[in-house]
Amino acid sequence: MLRVGIVGLPNVGKSTLFKALTKNPVDIANYPFCTIEPNVGVVRVPDERLEKLAKMSGSAKIVPTVVEFVDIAGLVRGAAEGEGLGNKFLSHIREVDAIAQVVRGFENSDITHVHNKIDPESDVEVINTELILADIETVQKRIARLEKEARGQDKVAAKALEIVKNIKNILDGGKLASELKLSEEDFSLVRDIQLLTWKPMLFVLNTNISEGSTFGDRRLNLLENTVPIDVKIEEELSEMSVEEAKELGMKSNLDQLILKAYEILGLITFLTTGPDETRAWTVKKNSSAPQAGSAIHTDFEEKFIRADVISWEKLLEAGSWASARELGTLRTEGKDYIVQDGDVIEFKI
Repeated sequence: MLRVGIVGLPNVGKSTLFKALTKNPVDIANYPFCTIEPNVGVVRVPDERLEKLAKMSGSAKIVPTVVEFVDIAGLVRGAAEGEGLGNKFLSHIREVDAIAQVVRGFENSDITHVHNKIDPESDVEVINTELILADIETVQKRIARLEKEARGQDKVAAKALEIVKNIKNILDGGKLASELKLSEEDFSLVRDIQLLTWKPMLFVLNTNISEGSTFGDRRLNLLENTVPIDVKIEEELSEMSVEEAKELGMKSNLDQLILKAYEILGLITFLTTGPDETRAWTVKKNSSAPQAGSAIHTDFEEKFIRADVISWEKLLEAGSWASARELGTLRTEGKDYIVQDGDVIEFKI
């Protein structure tokens, strides 16, 4: 299960966003640390292709791919030193695959801000600093261990030590570890460190879109992977039927957030379809056909012979698997084929 941690300062809308995403009731209150143990919810990745393929195949059911969102309690300045139960919260962040940082971009005198000012850029800096400080502590421990191993003429340890020292230099400069570009070979030597600032990160700008607020928007371009969302509106929408929302002319922006989370994790979807079910499968970009097959069952990788492949659009145009074969749009691919997003695949083992 792929996990995205929702983090941010207290009172920025994390738990409200989580409730809207997962439609699960959670504790929401106007005080820091209302959420201590993380709430967890599974969210389907929106994919219009599934319904179209299911209709073509007469599938009995549709199985979407999913992402797990984890609502992690608010971090504060000093979390890396244990402030505000910081060590516990940081440990929860270590368990996720990506980070969604919720940033407050709205004015509301009834909702307190821990720093008594609304400054999205400053809030991001506070959170990133705490993640960096936690990583520095982790890296220092690894350096101490590797120095001992390197003194014993361990060449692998010596190489890893050089890389870890470079990581520390990046962190000491106030930058995220992800800004250091490593080759796959170098990364394999230090992959197990599991640094917080290695994790892919996106930003959710909680802003009053419904009121035409531009307070947070003027800083929007300063952050990559930013999704503007009116969290309060999303909460209201989560409690309405689809028909009610249409009547009021209200539209959710949560699909954009879910898809962005899927994107920053470097994932794509391939599909299978038939009378029993139409299903989406999650794989890493640049996966070979056998690697993709392992998402279904390990036998599909270990005993792979070939795969029949067609893009979902071509399959819909053909109208059926048999027609696609007759038209020549169905391809037979071998073990070196790199699976593309939207491929419909039938594996042969």
